[in-house]
Amino acid sequence: MNHNKIMMVDLKSQYLRIKSEIDLAIQNCIENTNFINGQQVKDFEQKLSTHYHSNYVVSCANGTDALQLALMSLDLQRGDEIIVPAFTYVASAEVIGLLQLTPVIVDVEPDTFNINAAIAAEGLSSKTRAIIPVHLFGQCVEMNSIMQLAHNEGIKVIEDTAQSIGASCKMTDGQSKYAGTIGDIGTTSFFPSKNLGCYGDGGAMFTQDENLATTLRMLANHGQSKKYYHEIIGTNSRLDTLQAAILLEKVKHIDQYNQARQAVAHFYDEALQSIQDIIIPFRNPLSTHVFNQYTIKVPAALRDKLKDFLHTKGIPSMIYYPLPLHKQSAFTKISKIIGGLPNSNAHCNSVLSLPIHTEMEESQLSYIVENMKAFFKNN
Repeated sequence: MNHNKIMMVDLKSQYLRIKSEIDLAIQNCIENTNFINGQQVKDFEQKLSTHYHSNYVVSCANGTDALQLALMSLDLQRGDEIIVPAFTYVASAEVIGLLQLTPVIVDVEPDTFNINAAIAAEGLSSKTRAIIPVHLFGQCVEMNSIMQLAHNEGIKVIEDTAQSIGASCKMTDGQSKYAGTIGDIGTTSFFPSKNLGCYGDGGAMFTQDENLATTLRMLANHGQSKKYYHEIIGTNSRLDTLQAAILLEKVKHIDQYNQARQAVAHFYDEALQSIQDIIIPFRNPLSTHVFNQYTIKVPAALRDKLKDFLHTKGIPSMIYYPLPLHKQSAFTKISKIIGGLPNSNAHCNSVLSLPIHTEMEESQLSYIVENMKAFFKNN
């Protein structure tokens, strides 16, 4: 095997498995020439709604737009505060600043990389209007206490589910709910490398509230419920019919895709847990994990050295994320930063994400693991 072919994500091989279905879906879309708001968009929204038990799904152009539209739907005022974790992709906080709201940046847990209610509570003030729990890397935030906190404080919850579509959280009543369907609004991304990815950009919002769904749909379509009659200030954020057609085919395989990722994670777990300097991903017993990323922690002094070593062996790896939000220059002047955020700072110096995708072969995994073991044996 040519080990140079190991990739963080192998979209080509995934496509080839369902090439005939994808090609036909694209061809039908082109022949019908209904490229904006075509039937496939409505069908895909309905499919997601059914699959994830969400009363309403509103698609949009990308995951960042989904977050922005969610905030826009809440009728917030300039300076209102939104709680967001420091250890996340920039989009979660970027939209807060874009709308001239105030990001309140809080720490995350040492083991799950996620926010929790106790940490979020430290960021509360009289100006707090919402919290954005980010289900990072494929695992749910513990949503029971988050929802209780939000209920007690009268604030809204916008779930960022861009990395965790299909993960589920066990609720206090014994039932499980899918990430993105628990808060007031859930948002997701269909960026190509996501567990459910299209061949361009795409996003969606989940809600159980009819009024919110109506508002979100209007906001994504120039603030109109009827063509050329604009009731509110909106934006232009649409999921292309072509991307919806592709997603309609791929969503049929999403559970299988997530299971394939879980199998890769299990292989890594078994092989790496005996290495003293590696902390394998923690599993929250209240959540399933769909592994958009398989992120280990290693001593900070070894992390970059390990990354470089793997690169020499033809093994890619990524640092998600090298710099926490509170240290990003875009946010230093507009944010409230709560405490020293020691966990987020430590994560940025010690995390490393290994290749994980739906098409990984056991020989590739064995090669990666053998080289990991060799590195730690000599370091």
